[in-house]
Amino acid sequence: MTNPSPVDDIPIGGEIIRLGQFLKFAGILDSGGLVKDVIADGHVSVNGEVDRRRGRQLQPGDIVGFEGRRLRVCP
Repeated sequence: MTNPSPVDDIPIGGEIIRLGQFLKFAGILDSGGLVKDVIADGHVSVNGEVDRRRGRQLQPGDIVGFEGRRLRVCP
């Protein structure tokens, strides 16, 4: 069994952020169109489960996964 990738903490400066906004804010993706496509195609997970909702509200402690990276939402 392989170890999961380390988790990077991403402070968002607040309590809630939408999934699409978070991917851009964290510097993972730089265009809204690309964000929409990767989320709709099922390439993004939240807390270990694929989530296809770009508007999904994330809260501190949620972990977003994309292309082997894991990012934790921090206030």
